[in-house]
Amino acid sequence: MYNPGTRTFTGGEALENKRRVKIKNGTTTTPPEVEYADAGEQHIGVTEYAIASGDLVAIKLRNADGTHEITAAGAFAVDATLYGAADGKVDDAASGSAIGKAVEAATADGDIVETVEFAVLSTTAANVSIADAGNHTAQTTTEAALQELYQHLLSVQNFIPVSLESLIETDGTNLVARLGIATTPVLDMAGGDADSSLEVNWVASNNDAVLFQVSLPPSLDVSADLVIHFRAKSGGATDTPTISSDAFFNEGDTKVEDVSSALGAAFAENTITIANGDIPAGAQTLTVELTPGAHTTDTVVLSALWIEHKNSILTS
Repeated sequence: MYNPGTRTFTGGEALENKRRVKIKNGTTTTPPEVEYADAGEQHIGVTEYAIASGDLVAIKLRNADGTHEITAAGAFAVDATLYGAADGKVDDAASGSAIGKAVEAATADGDIVETVEFAVLSTTAANVSIADAGNHTAQTTTEAALQELYQHLLSVQNFIPVSLESLIETDGTNLVARLGIATTPVLDMAGGDADSSLEVNWVASNNDAVLFQVSLPPSLDVSADLVIHFRAKSGGATDTPTISSDAFFNEGDTKVEDVSSALGAAFAENTITIANGDIPAGAQTLTVELTPGAHTTDTVVLSALWIEHKNSILTS
């Protein structure tokens, strides 16, 4: 070891050998008191030997020539990026800014290993920790936290709800409540069965279309698919109809046709995908016509409806 660059300080607490220290806040002694630099804290140097509180101690300064020997808080490999750990130790677990590199591997807590100090504090996002005082994330570095944030912002899990009460028939009239009407789709409680939800019910052999329109968000990523989600079922086990969609963007008359998979006899989530290639740039509104397929024996029941989309990052 090449060891010039030491200075004498007073121990502000009992200090072990080869531990990182900082100047104690409010010290009035000559020479000044030092204490352990804890997790995430910067240090001025490393103790050359163990002392009792109040004793003088030689500190190898951080800016001294040569390498430094520091006590490890746990196992890490050669070339590990090191951070300040509790009680003046070092570890490869991110905490604060990175302080150096391991020249020797540590096998366990308490090992004394040779390290190389960084000349300047690291500003690489993967090496800078975050405090996260509100405990909002499990991430520990700026890079990981930013990735988590952008993953959330750019996720396809963004929804536009569509109220069943907003559905209209193709002649522009609202769906009516069940009043013994058997020839048009009706909006009612239970959809004709024992459920206690608001549902749209098509009686057997009725294939009338229903319409809805939604405004699309300015953050809509038109390079990603739009997906119509709905919960629906066939009223029995005889018919397995699909639901088809005719979609129109803005005021255009270009129809985009898609279809769902077959409905089963139990409520399930179904989807209809509008391919991104069919979504025009600058799309602001979406009008959709939904039509049940042939169901001559069983009813078709729709209980929920929403649009899934992906966001883009707004820059203005």
